[in-house]
Amino acid sequence: MDQSKIRNFCIIAHIDHGKSTLADRMMEMTSTVEKRDMKSQLLDSMDLEREKGITIKLAPVRMRYQGYDLNLIDTPGHVDFSYEVSRSLEACEGAVLVVDASQGIQAQTLANVYLAMAADLVIIPVLNKVDLPAADVPKVSAEVINLLGCDESDILKISAKTGEGVPEVLDAILGQITPPSGSPDSPTRSLIFDSYYDDYRGVILYTRVVDGTIKKGDTIEMLATGASGLALEVGALSPTMTPESDIGTGEIGYIITNLKTTRDAKVGDTITTRRSRASEALPGYQHVKPFVYAGFFPVSNEDYNDLKDAIEKLSLSDSALQFEPENSPVLGFGVRIGFLGLLHMDIVRERLEREYNLDLVVTNPSTDYQIELVSGDSIDIKSASDLPEVTKIKTIKEPWIKGEIVVPQEYIGAVIQLIVAKRGQQKNLSYIDERALISFEAPLANLLTDFYDQLKSVTSGYGSFNYELDEYREEDLVRVDFYVASEMIDALSIMSHRSESQSLGRDIVKKLKDVVPRQAFQVSLQAGINGKFIAREDISAYRKDVTAKLYGGDVSRRKKLLAKQAKGKKRMKKFGNVEIPSEAFTVMLKRD
Repeated sequence: MDQSKIRNFCIIAHIDHGKSTLADRMMEMTSTVEKRDMKSQLLDSMDLEREKGITIKLAPVRMRYQGYDLNLIDTPGHVDFSYEVSRSLEACEGAVLVVDASQGIQAQTLANVYLAMAADLVIIPVLNKVDLPAADVPKVSAEVINLLGCDESDILKISAKTGEGVPEVLDAILGQITPPSGSPDSPTRSLIFDSYYDDYRGVILYTRVVDGTIKKGDTIEMLATGASGLALEVGALSPTMTPESDIGTGEIGYIITNLKTTRDAKVGDTITTRRSRASEALPGYQHVKPFVYAGFFPVSNEDYNDLKDAIEKLSLSDSALQFEPENSPVLGFGVRIGFLGLLHMDIVRERLEREYNLDLVVTNPSTDYQIELVSGDSIDIKSASDLPEVTKIKTIKEPWIKGEIVVPQEYIGAVIQLIVAKRGQQKNLSYIDERALISFEAPLANLLTDFYDQLKSVTSGYGSFNYELDEYREEDLVRVDFYVASEMIDALSIMSHRSESQSLGRDIVKKLKDVVPRQAFQVSLQAGINGKFIAREDISAYRKDVTAKLYGGDVSRRKKLLAKQAKGKKRMKKFGNVEIPSEAFTVMLKRD
């Protein structure tokens, strides 16, 4: 294909602003998909994506329009998947920025615009949902002009649902986005922007060819991992796989390889061919680092191997997943997995349960901590139960984030109060027309459980939130342990700031009281720090009325029976073993 006839672009937006719907209309108008095969959110191939109405994985597609090849990458909009967005931007020359005309600019819109600007892309601003009664086109146009510094005439007003204005977007892509640069005669270099493992065909790579060409049957090499394999099939996605003889400079396509694992072809690696070998790799991406960790344990220990196999398979198509084996005296063998956020964790849990038929117990999510020991060594812990003895610890550092919240001005006070309550510090306050942009810093651990829900609650659903990891800071942190019937349950232990530990201990003990079932003997629930108890709740025993069969008679007979029962209860308590339900391990996520 002639390079000047290629346009590579992606669609970026806040969650639920209409990216996937716009992609559907574009495919319809370019006749990429037959009308009878068309369905909404066509590029969202996972059942979970359709149910939740969100995009989880980026999806490339090639469209033909007026003699041009348009390569589109549909990207996720949720903050947990911003890594997917940054990868998509590297493979494109332009971005279509979609803003909902009824909601205006949101936090993730800003984050994605900054990513596109950093990648030096041409940005085409588009106002979507202009046909809604709630749409306020002049106000939202002013916000976009303020953000991008463009003219009113540059903003395209469309309705992706009805198709109104979509042809103008396609024309703007042809007119404004530059064709890909790169030399067909140079040694072959191609960027992997996504990869996944297919049970039947092996490792499949989504790639953008920067220089040279990749032909079917070529021996391909990865410059970073050093792995080599065969390109069994190459082609374009339109949106199903369409085999071709080669993919040339500037094109986006797929390669089916004979590699056994995606670890041989990491996302961001450079592909070259043996017949036209390049020595210099492309810049690639920064390595993704998970910052939310949770333990996944099978309900029955017999399923441990199935769980391990399932996670290994899942990690082949999700490059952000990192895991290691974990052992708990209470829950047995399991796996500790790192995620990019709570939604990412939720999606992985649902996929494991659905696609691999597993019954799982998931522990409270936590983050990682950097520990400096008195001996001078440093260690990283991902679970509170791994914390060394207090006498050996010199300092504990926890991760902090830089966050941005976009809200209508009347909610500024409530949002700042929420930030302060989470031990955060407000840094800056600026205005985008009638909206406020609040910049702040806060410890990640305090935002893990229900910060997003509380933000939605105090802003009547109008607040939007975006964050990135900042640095590790030394804090006065302690481990809060929990005891059920005087037995410490290591899987429940959490790290907390000393100033918050008392109230946190009391809250969790109260929540545990609701989920741990009553027994025939009294069960104590306690929270403690370094062996000193800070909170306690008791679950009263089931009582049988042993005096029911007594009618009248001497009171000493009644006392004798009650004393006998008390003796039996005491003995039961001695031998009693409390069964702890799986909900107890995610009690931190339980809403008040």
